[in-house]
Amino acid sequence: MYLLISTLLTFIQIYSFLLIARVLLTWFPQIEWYNQPFAALSQITDPYLNLFRNIIPPLGGIDLSPILAFLALNLASGLLGSLAGPLASF
Repeated sequence: MYLLISTLLTFIQIYSFLLIARVLLTWFPQIEWYNQPFAALSQITDPYLNLFRNIIPPLGGIDLSPILAFLALNLASGLLGSLAGPLASF
């Protein structure tokens, strides 16, 4: 069970880095999202971000959905971390 939680925590950490890269790259309007490697990054991160874009649509051209996305990942990471703590002692 500890291995599963540890793997999920690692996945969340990697996915968070991918989201950070995606958000930072949106600051560069000249990026063509249909070319690689940007298309792959977009395909990996956009479905997750779209969940939050349905909750908070872009306001005045500013997309606030990554904030909720990061909060959800941090919440999941914290919950998994609190589960992993007691399991690590076994």
